[in-house]
Amino acid sequence: MEFNIGGARIAVNVPTWAALRARVAERLAQQQGFALATINLDHLVKLRASQRFRVAYAAQDFVTADGHPIMWMSWLAKRPVELIPGSDAILPLSRIAARQGVPVALVGATEVTLQRARTYLEREVRDLEVVCTISPPMGFDPDSPEAADILRQVGASGAGLCFVALGAPKQEIFAAAGRRHAPAVGFVSIGAGLDFLAGVQPRAPEWARRFAMEWLWRAISDPGRLGRRYLSCVAILPGQVLRAMVLRFRSRRI
Repeated sequence: MEFNIGGARIAVNVPTWAALRARVAERLAQQQGFALATINLDHLVKLRASQRFRVAYAAQDFVTADGHPIMWMSWLAKRPVELIPGSDAILPLSRIAARQGVPVALVGATEVTLQRARTYLEREVRDLEVVCTISPPMGFDPDSPEAADILRQVGASGAGLCFVALGAPKQEIFAAAGRRHAPAVGFVSIGAGLDFLAGVQPRAPEWARRFAMEWLWRAISDPGRLGRRYLSCVAILPGQVLRAMVLRFRSRRI
């Protein structure tokens, strides 16, 4: 599945969980870094408005589908992909890191959240070692000299895998900068993933996620912050569905 946003071509190039596990395991084994983003409708809205975000996305090595609309459009286009949200990838990728003896870093959120998330991960994932936790200050620029210093700290800590919880577009911009300043580290953008692990932000219940209603549950829980965001997502949906249909008919002609 691919999207053309502002002249930039963005493709979901890791279509399944099996492919994600294999590619991350390979990069970690070879001590080769990477940047992983999980695209959703909110990202598509932000990508339209921000050249900086588009440049950061172009620097991502791996892109997965985050959100049922992306997955449904992939089915419509006859280029099916599995649903792989960043927050759901934390534990599987941590287990790969632990098996390979690769230490982990956590960047983002608050100090309290980081310590709770660290405790959770080291309890749930046998042999996992979290060697670095960094909470950037408010107003943090993810592609600044300050960010470069944080990235050097991550690299110097010995971490081979770093979960970045800064929210879009900051986390993707930070991960793209990480490819330059800490090229041996794999950066995974996870949104509110650490907040969920730490228990400081509730995640939608299982039934809401199973029936693709997590967005509605979140909108009702925080309408002031998320209402406008979801309206923007709905506004771009018809155009994206049309593009998926075009891709479907192109596939028939090949």
